Amino acid sequence: MAYTRDYVPADVIDAMRGSHTLGIFLRLDSDPALHIWMGVNDIPAGFDSIDEEGIVYLGGGRLLEVPALEVLMNGQADSVEFGISGIDPATAQRAIDEMPDIRACDVHIGIMTLDQYYQPMGPIVSLWIGLASHVTESMPPVNGTADRSMTLALAVLTGNGTRSRPALSMWSAPHQKSLYPTDLFCDGTARLARGVAPAWPNY
Repeated sequence: MAYTRDYVPADVIDAMRGSHTLGIFLRLDSDPALHIWMGVNDIPAGFDSIDEEGIVYLGGGRLLEVPALEVLMNGQADSVEFGISGIDPATAQRAIDEMPDIRACDVHIGIMTLDQYYQPMGPIVSLWIGLASHVTESMPPVNGTADRSMTLALAVLTGNGTRSRPALSMWSAPHQKSLYPTDLFCDGTARLARGVAPAWPNY
């Protein structure tokens, strides 16, 4: 994907300035890949330089509790979940049984404005990339004669950490000296982690 000043096309920016319909798209790079968007009908769309020509994104309805998406900062890996509810238990179980391996697969989140025919006005603009961790399932209590339904959610991590191998939150002096024996830059990180403001050396 080419990053230029025209990363978001001018006509899309103009559409966003006025009354517009916005599509939110999710792509899971599993085998086969999952393409889903926050809408009802299936529509042809694609991430530039990622999706093949003719890819169709499935309408997933309304995504529940869309989390705040943050980028990796200071070595700390964040975890978010994307969920879809209202699935009957039999269908949800088939989806889980037939699901390919998703661990550490790329997850792309993007947006694109839709025209008057509810079709994307251009290639999906990628906003956020994470790594798939695992799928969770839950079934809320059923009252009276209401039908049972399930919620499936995908846990996604930022950065290169996973639950079994968390990302480092601090680069210590021994780590630094193993690479650069005479470098004193990280000598105060242990005190900093305890809440002490060390006097950093002047170079």
